[in-house]
Amino acid sequence: MADDSPASHRRDPIKSSVGNVAAQRRRQNAVTVGKERRESLVRAKRLCRVGPSGDGDVPGEENDMVTDEEGFLLDAQTSSAVEDLKSAIAYQGKGAMQKRVNALRELRRLLSKSEFPPVEAALKAGAIPLLVQCLSFGSPDEQLLEAAWCLTNIAAGKPEETKALLPALPLLIAHLGEKSSLPVAEQCAWALGNVAGEGEELRNVLLSQGALPPLARMMLPNKGSTVRTAAWALSNLIKGPDPKAATELIKVDGLLDAILRHLRKSDEELATEVAWVVVYLSALSNFATSVLVKSDAILLVVERLATSNSLQLLIPVLRSLGNLVAGDSHTTSTVLIPGHEITDGVIKVLVKCLKSDHRVLKKEASWVLSNIAAGSIEHKQLIYSSEAVPLLLRLLSTAPFDIRKEVAYVLGNLCVTPTGGDGKPNLIEEHLVSIVQRGCLSGFIDLVRSADIEAARLGLQFMELVLRGMPNGDGPKLVEQEDGIDAMEIYQFHENEDLRNMANGLVDKYFGENYGIDE
Repeated sequence: MADDSPASHRRDPIKSSVGNVAAQRRRQNAVTVGKERRESLVRAKRLCRVGPSGDGDVPGEENDMVTDEEGFLLDAQTSSAVEDLKSAIAYQGKGAMQKRVNALRELRRLLSKSEFPPVEAALKAGAIPLLVQCLSFGSPDEQLLEAAWCLTNIAAGKPEETKALLPALPLLIAHLGEKSSLPVAEQCAWALGNVAGEGEELRNVLLSQGALPPLARMMLPNKGSTVRTAAWALSNLIKGPDPKAATELIKVDGLLDAILRHLRKSDEELATEVAWVVVYLSALSNFATSVLVKSDAILLVVERLATSNSLQLLIPVLRSLGNLVAGDSHTTSTVLIPGHEITDGVIKVLVKCLKSDHRVLKKEASWVLSNIAAGSIEHKQLIYSSEAVPLLLRLLSTAPFDIRKEVAYVLGNLCVTPTGGDGKPNLIEEHLVSIVQRGCLSGFIDLVRSADIEAARLGLQFMELVLRGMPNGDGPKLVEQEDGIDAMEIYQFHENEDLRNMANGLVDKYFGENYGIDE
């Protein structure tokens, strides 16, 4: 079977032995996105305070924090509500259905009351089997909706609480079908999205039980709230690390057209959720990436980047763009053709992100540029002649470390062409001289001094370019002026053999084998 996962190398890095990694970064970003930003925790699981149709009698501004005394009371009320539900289910007399709905509504109200709902109390009282019973086919929609809502908020809890939903999953998936009312289907999708957000183990359970196709079909109509919930649930379901689900999703009939339609026409909230689906599709599956690249996806994400100021939307559309242009050189060269309108648009929106006050946008934009800069000579010249370079030079000296590292990749890739037979990259002297004269060398030497192995290697590689490539033999003098020799000598006895050999080799070659020993 062909390997569908992304390749594990950055296109034409400043030294071919560096294996870090456009496509690998795509996958890494997708899998570890939850560790990068606090808001991603909100993305993974969501408490339902107001139902899909906008109803709900729990005010959104209610105090989220509860005191210990209030917590004990809430737990007691929840245990009592579960007992009432048990009695209502057992009751077969007149008004039995309304009695069940009222009991479910009270339990749902308690589970929606605070940011940390009394899930443990509900589970200890035996809520899950009762809620599963209330999801049985033939039950009235009001009952189904309330039961699914309770399960949604239980699934938003701790890992062991989310796993308690395992007996309910087949029915939640079954109620995604076309025979279900939209509010019920959407509430079930929300519950499943919370389960999928818990981790790979539960995602695999959902995939094996067939959750993906019905969720995908929920994205096909133009019903905003339903599509938004389905897209969010799908982004949780396909987020890897296995690319199989992403590949399966893009193959669903009509799904690609729906994604493009929603990106083109939808409000920002819906477009944000759809863009996250594109993030994971393009991060995990080469097949999905090729399908998206051949469509209008890049054009649409560029348009969104150009016109939106919503950070919630800009992050996923920028990351989508980065993933789509981080494929193989052929893909990038086919899509980003210098002189074409879309290519000019890409550079403009990346410049916009570099100017942003948001560090995530600066970092992601730098990563995208690093992969374009690793392309053809024309791509390098396109960036070199743009407004991006002065912004990058400033970021290299002023930005937080993780952004500086991404920026260094851009600047380094602008200065080299593919490696020659000796394994060393060929220089673009005009670019190298220009950015060194504009003060970038100290920024690269700072990276050499860092504890980050990847950044240190990148800094040493750039110093090698300067030592070898600056005209009139000026490289060693420039490096010495910026205390580069001291920076390299940190690695004289370093445990990392690659860095030790690189640094010692440069000192020996350009400053004499015995440099510094007499001192």
